[in-house]
Amino acid sequence: MIRKKRDGGTLTAEEIRFFVGGITTGETTEGQIAALAMAVYFNDMTMDERVAFTLAMRDSGDVLEWKSLNLPGPVMDKHSTGGVGDLVSLLLGPMIAACGGFVPMISGRGLGHTGGTLDKFDSIPGYTTVPDNELFRKVVKEVGVAIIGQTASLAPADKRFYGIRDVTGTVESVAMITGSILSKKLAAGLDVLAMDVKAGSGAFMPTYEKSVELAESIVNVGNGAGTLTSALLTDMNESLAPAAGNAVEVRCAIDYLTGKSRPARLHEVTLALCAEMLVLGKLAASEEEARAKLQASLDSGEAADRFARMVAALGGPADLMQNPDKYLEKAPVIVPVPAPQSGFAAATNCRAIGLAVVALGGGRTRPQDTIDFAVGLTDLVDLGQRIEAGQPLAHVHARTEAAAQRAIADVQAAYTIADMAPPANPIVYRTIRP
Repeated sequence: MIRKKRDGGTLTAEEIRFFVGGITTGETTEGQIAALAMAVYFNDMTMDERVAFTLAMRDSGDVLEWKSLNLPGPVMDKHSTGGVGDLVSLLLGPMIAACGGFVPMISGRGLGHTGGTLDKFDSIPGYTTVPDNELFRKVVKEVGVAIIGQTASLAPADKRFYGIRDVTGTVESVAMITGSILSKKLAAGLDVLAMDVKAGSGAFMPTYEKSVELAESIVNVGNGAGTLTSALLTDMNESLAPAAGNAVEVRCAIDYLTGKSRPARLHEVTLALCAEMLVLGKLAASEEEARAKLQASLDSGEAADRFARMVAALGGPADLMQNPDKYLEKAPVIVPVPAPQSGFAAATNCRAIGLAVVALGGGRTRPQDTIDFAVGLTDLVDLGQRIEAGQPLAHVHARTEAAAQRAIADVQAAYTIADMAPPANPIVYRTIRP
């Protein structure tokens, strides 16, 4: 099989199942996995191979089943390729639940410059991201949404395969990225999946064209594997929310759900993804109807209530929404980042903003690193905004004065200030549907 792929051949579904089965049992050696990964990296996979590969990885462990719960609506989720200030999951899950969908969201941790949804929930005292299956199912059924971490029994082949790709320089294959993302999501037993594929300086994919290629691959393979899948290409040339970090993003989510503050870019990406899910899941006949339902879920307080119920059901404080300051850790040092000159915020190196949060202790450079939930950045200036010299570009939340000074320099270096306002980037570049 390795020779066949090396020489540009096409593997059958049966061959792919056999190979992936050996990844899980250990019968396929590390050298063989690395060799196949490199052969795929250079020779790619056809769409049929990608579907077979994704399904084999999905079936390497447990696949969640929801039929027996007789849920009165579709099982749905969204996945983002990750970025900075991307707290959409915290808003989307409760909003979809308030509109009649059921969201068993299995999320990941942050690595590199991107923040992880699980790390945000870990900043809420008592909240368990690893409930047993019974509690997970109960919360999904009763609240409509439960956001938890990946268990070892979901797509275990992907964990081993990814680890080997990571150290053999074969991560960047769109075919294998597609299989890695979708195998974990499809193991959740979904009817509907919306993908948020980022493009820009803070995106996982290096170019816009590569982001489009990944989005198209995921939509084709997801639908080929039997799950209604759409993808939105969204902008990651600046932090999606004005906050980046863990507790600071949870605070931002609470302000959004309770109506205290709804930053425009965050609001648009959240509504666009939610509306796509409602239409795919037949909970709304059109995007306009979907957006009206979603706005009503926010205005009525129903979405905020679902978030509060989910937090309490998974062990967090019942009054988090009313008293966030009582529970969310605050950094001891909070200082402004003065703009070095007057002008317009013309560009940001969004990856550098994410890495500034990591350097403060709010992210990981290695999987085993511990996270400081209190640190991060808030009040990040939007691109196109006029600023005077000395005016804050952001506020740094740090553990020590020395860390705060380093972050100030990092944020100043990440912003380009120019005499002219830049043309506005689209928030959603395009939607890719089946």
